[in-house]
Amino acid sequence: MDARMPNPATSVPGALDALLALAAAAGASGLAQTTIDLVHLRASQINGCSVCVQMHATDLRKNGQSDDRIFAVAAWRDAPYFTDEERAALALTEHATRLADRSDPVPTEVFDAAAKLFSEPQLASLVLHIALINAFNRINATTGQLAGAGS
Repeated sequence: MDARMPNPATSVPGALDALLALAAAAGASGLAQTTIDLVHLRASQINGCSVCVQMHATDLRKNGQSDDRIFAVAAWRDAPYFTDEERAALALTEHATRLADRSDPVPTEVFDAAAKLFSEPQLASLVLHIALINAFNRINATTGQLAGAGS
């Protein structure tokens, strides 16, 4: 298997730097890195981005998360391993990733549940991280980037 083309994020001058600058800015809110990694993993699972699924599962493991938690991310609603904050972030991630699946893509109750558990800067960071990982997923899936190809 080969990618369809080189990754646009690395082949367009400045593109990766811009994406990483957004990630850095969004990361300055105090949102827990574990929550960010869980959100990145869940969106990547939904979008079928093997590069990002592998990367974020590996990041979670390197940061001390158990295999039980990592393996259960796709079934987080039925798993006992997640905090209320993580559940709210995962719910918001699923809705914001699957915008076309519903006439009301992000229901008020989903957004409000997250807003009750996160400060406004953390919630803003969460929304930016969801958008950013979806951008990375779409770049990788569209161009056929492969998990493990860069290692």
